[in-house]
Amino acid sequence: MAAFRVFLLSPADCSGKRARMLQGLDPEHDLGRRIRGPEGAALGEVFSFVSSLYFRGKLAYARAFATARLGAHVITPGRGLLSPDQPVRRADLLAMAEVTVSQEESRFREPLARDARRLAERLGPQDGVVLLGSIATDKYVEVLTDCFAGRLLFPPVFVGRGDMSRGGLMLRHAASGRPLDYAPVAGAVRHGKRPPKLEPLRA
Repeated sequence: MAAFRVFLLSPADCSGKRARMLQGLDPEHDLGRRIRGPEGAALGEVFSFVSSLYFRGKLAYARAFATARLGAHVITPGRGLLSPDQPVRRADLLAMAEVTVSQEESRFREPLARDARRLAERLGPQDGVVLLGSIATDKYVEVLTDCFAGRLLFPPVFVGRGDMSRGGLMLRHAASGRPLDYAPVAGAVRHGKRPPKLEPLRA
């Protein structure tokens, strides 16, 4: 078992409808106004709005179980790995919207590989890296596996689940203080049958 774990949060869709709400000239949302200001807004807050329940679940889970030494990092389009607390502004969001999240896109792959290699150099012998995101495609899995090899872990319970189901599951575990089980990404089953829906949260 790893002594410490660092969490990597998969990116939000910076070109989708909710991102465009923040990028528009006349935003109705307070967050849209703040990303136009000089101080910007925290990346975690911005991506939580853009990706809704899924990213909120990832962020809550990472904050609940990350260790201070390694923490949590967000995979971003064109910016590599950033802290969830990194301030971002409208210009940053627009720039990220121009970069496709794909290992075939050098503007995405190269910054991610650069920062992943730097992170790998900080790991101790027993440390592991947990990817909070889908492993069904190679958007970022191959790049991360190249950098972390057998240290790259993921929650097997994610297989077959949709984004909202993963988000809800992580929120539940963050609230209960019970971490999910992890397994190496290398050699893992990456596709599976959709599991039953989560039970509704009780008040």
